[in-house]
Amino acid sequence: MKRPKIKITLIEQKGKMRCHRGHKIGEHFDFDNDRGKLCPMAMHAGFPYIDILRYGGQIPGQAKGTAVFCCPDVGTINVFKIEIDKEETM
Repeated sequence: MKRPKIKITLIEQKGKMRCHRGHKIGEHFDFDNDRGKLCPMAMHAGFPYIDILRYGGQIPGQAKGTAVFCCPDVGTINVFKIEIDKEETM
């Protein structure tokens, strides 16, 4: 079974400070190819959701194939959306 490609997009910033990594709304990342580009704190927070979606699970209360999570930096609070890329698989 091929694993689906995962797209991570910054959709909102709620904190009072700018992101220390310089991420901006609309920026997107390919989970497999852009790992060093995404903030390690965000990657750490998002990985359980990525793992669930990649292997066929679903997040309760969220649309199938998607998950929304936020960065754990309370001053920044970047909100990310994870989506399975239905067009491509690895």
